[in-house]
Amino acid sequence: MNIVVLVKQTFDTEEKIVVQGGTVSQDGVKLIVNPYDEYALEEALRLREKHGGTVTALTCGNEQSAEALRTALAMGADEAIRLEVEPGDDSASLAAAIAAVVRPLKPDLLLAGLFAVDTGSGSVALQVAERLGIPHASAVVKLAVNGGTLVADRDVEGDIATVEVPLPALVTAQQGLNEPRYPSLPGIMKAKRKPLRVVSRSELAADAAAPASLRLSVDAVPPRAAGKRLGGGTPSELAAELAKLLHEEAKVL
Repeated sequence: MNIVVLVKQTFDTEEKIVVQGGTVSQDGVKLIVNPYDEYALEEALRLREKHGGTVTALTCGNEQSAEALRTALAMGADEAIRLEVEPGDDSASLAAAIAAVVRPLKPDLLLAGLFAVDTGSGSVALQVAERLGIPHASAVVKLAVNGGTLVADRDVEGDIATVEVPLPALVTAQQGLNEPRYPSLPGIMKAKRKPLRVVSRSELAADAAAPASLRLSVDAVPPRAAGKRLGGGTPSELAAELAKLLHEEAKVL
């Protein structure tokens, strides 16, 4: 099988988020492979071990994001591609660029994490599938490939839905799909020597880099204000006072 795995470099889940000047500061933070993408990569490696083939890891980002690809190679991926991003990229422009890179690879299967833990977004992979014109199954906790068909168990709000789709297809991995392996020392040493392919936007079609939205700024959540205790009145008076506070101060009504 020819398998492509989409991986993203994210903040370590224990890192403190600091907003400065309308952006999230990356000064001194520890960066890791998005945990849900690790499930996707592990499943790709297991499928390769069972069916043969190759696993290609693909990420979007600057030179620093190559660390995520080195981790993927150390875990066992065969090849790695880094797609350079552009200022102002949103999920639509990233998906278009990724699809343009993936299309000539002609993969039998694409795997990605259910969502990225830094933004909470899980739309890029599904947009890639739509642009490639292939079916997709999200939040998968179990999958099997039988010939040209993929059978997947999907997590649907605590229950399981089993779907069957033809290949090529895209799958997003949910927690519970597997237990990702740790990179071995020989794998880490080999990963340092493996070449990384870098793709710039100038190599892609003109329609693969048009953002559909613009991020103006990022603001930190304001500090939580001290609570207020109401008292000294009848239930109806307290209810009226509470409604007034919710409307005028909390702005929820």
